[in-house]
Amino acid sequence: MINRSKANQYPNTSLIQIEGVNTKEEVAWYAGKRLAYIYKAKVKKDGSHYRCIWGKVSRSHGNSGVVRAKFTSNLPPKSMGDRVRVFMYPSNI
Repeated sequence: MINRSKANQYPNTSLIQIEGVNTKEEVAWYAGKRLAYIYKAKVKKDGSHYRCIWGKVSRSHGNSGVVRAKFTSNLPPKSMGDRVRVFMYPSNI
């Protein structure tokens, strides 16, 4: 879902529900973690049909564990409701 207001739209920001994260407090650990939206394209590039749009968890959204994530480029509309991989780095453990 694109982050927007009455006048402005922020298409490189998406709302993402991470599996098993249900509170605002649990989101804190995921802040700054990397995300990858991986999709398949028709044309082969660098020897692979798979492409990736990288993102980063920026902050929480509401109280139910939903996060706001900023991606390097806008996510396509086809990605709504699709899976995004959450990477456990960078980590301070």
